[in-house]
Amino acid sequence: MSLKAQLTDDMKAAMKAGEKDRLGVIRLVNAAIKQREVDERIVLDDAQVLGVLEKMLKQRKDSVTQYEAAARDDLAAVERYEIGVIQAYLPAQLSASEIDTIVARAIADSGATSAKDMGKVVGLIKPQLAGRADMGQVSALVKQKLAG
Repeated sequence: MSLKAQLTDDMKAAMKAGEKDRLGVIRLVNAAIKQREVDERIVLDDAQVLGVLEKMLKQRKDSVTQYEAAARDDLAAVERYEIGVIQAYLPAQLSASEIDTIVARAIADSGATSAKDMGKVVGLIKPQLAGRADMGQVSALVKQKLAG
């Protein structure tokens, strides 16, 4: 079952169960997917839907940080709930050791020796880790390994 079909089924289930908060988040996700499809005049496949979900997740995490800095715990809690719902549609996250192994292999495969080669390494890693790791943390790890 595709992610879009699963989202639609879950939206129907949330409507029937009266889960208004969950329904709202699923509608936001569907709206973001539909917006991208209309803007680019394409039909998104599962990989592209994952990209939309990752973007939404990143936005929510940034919002939580800002709300906590402003002492708005009520709004931060809403964003955390949305993060939980969105994460349910993402594949299982990789462990730190698995990410470390993939990064080390990509550095060896690309022959990278300095921070200038970071683009090559991240280019190799990104398709393998799509939706399964926070690319910001992966980028930092690559930079750290290439620096020394």
